[in-house]
Amino acid sequence: MPGDGASGPRVVIVGAGFAGLTALGTLARRRRLKRAVRAGRARPRLLLVDRNLYSTFQPLLYQVATAGLTSSDVAYPAWTAVHKERAHFRLGEVTGLNTDARQVMLADGSMLAYDYLILASGVSAAFFGVQGAAEHALSLYTRRDAIILRNRLMDELQRLSMASHGKELAVTVVGGGATGVELAGTLAELRNIALPASFPEIDSSQIKIRLIELGPALLAPFSQSLRAYARSELVARGVEVLLGTQITQVDDGQVVISGERHDDQADPGAGSMLRSDITVWAAGVAAPLAIGKLGLPTGRGGRILTGPDLRVVGQDRVFATGDIGICEQEPVAQLAQPAIQQGRHAATQIARLEAGLPTVPFHYKDKGILATIGHRSAVAEFPIGIRARGTLAWLGWLALHLVTLLGGRNRVSALVNLSWRYLTWSRGGGVIIGDEEQADASAE
Repeated sequence: MPGDGASGPRVVIVGAGFAGLTALGTLARRRRLKRAVRAGRARPRLLLVDRNLYSTFQPLLYQVATAGLTSSDVAYPAWTAVHKERAHFRLGEVTGLNTDARQVMLADGSMLAYDYLILASGVSAAFFGVQGAAEHALSLYTRRDAIILRNRLMDELQRLSMASHGKELAVTVVGGGATGVELAGTLAELRNIALPASFPEIDSSQIKIRLIELGPALLAPFSQSLRAYARSELVARGVEVLLGTQITQVDDGQVVISGERHDDQADPGAGSMLRSDITVWAAGVAAPLAIGKLGLPTGRGGRILTGPDLRVVGQDRVFATGDIGICEQEPVAQLAQPAIQQGRHAATQIARLEAGLPTVPFHYKDKGILATIGHRSAVAEFPIGIRARGTLAWLGWLALHLVTLLGGRNRVSALVNLSWRYLTWSRGGGVIIGDEEQADASAE
């Protein structure tokens, strides 16, 4: 680890997501720690490792995928984060771990020594063994995923605009969680509002948008009334919603489903084939295959098993936070807020260990959940019993996401681009395309 004159413990943080950056900031800004923990202790030597040069704000990736934001709007340079915290950054991908020697191996063969290690590398799409899904479905978990989906969508619209009358474009979104609902709703608005101005040759009836969910309702963590509201808003926007429906196979140009459609919809029957020119998989996440090669205990979805204090089972100096870790005694949702709180907790436990204090269990503090369906339509639910929907919830969702975006430039740019989208969609001014997407895709 590069020297900075400090004599404190060497802390390596793998992953520049919500959990990793929060852990970095908590350890670097010692005023965030309790006095008993920070008093009289040397400042830790911090090294952030990530395979990208930037941190991605995942909650707004669907806006990039639907041409509402540029990919740079949701990216924050990693070196800016570490410079602010007087830490160091290393570009690389972790491929091995020697816990006895306290070393992390990178893909280029180099070794990084640590006194404490925080794993916060995030996850990837989980296809649950569905035949053809990995080969033919697009994901939406990285900036590259969003760029690829946007390019594919714009290419298909261009082809449709030049095709003979009667051609169609069918888009299937798999998964009725927040990502799936937000993507399906925005695709519907893109078709209903922006299409006539941007692609006047295309009739909106030529584009079919379908959302498929295995469970009996959308947005499962929300109350029944808000779940019903989300579904009705999507249907009003022209999205075909299939509930209680299982994807059994994904092919090039179609999906195969089985199960029943809820809410008095007809049973499509086992093995029904539906046309799908673009299939987007938003049905779940799992740990990358590389995690299984680290020699750490894993549980559901390949996630690393931790104890209540977030230390990896069997390890005293290795923590797993965010989506990559799971405590089976008290599992939490794979969302931004739990990741932020876990990153802060892991950093605090390192400070406690250095101060000679025992670790304490992690307890998630629920601050509420939000999801947007489209322009001026969202749902919000808070633990104190407050629920909101419609314009008020949408404004709250918009404000929260702009505030939590990293970097002042990103906040201003995202606000301008989103405002421009909603003000000018009907006049063809809200669709962002260009060479920047191709450059970004090849860079990741």
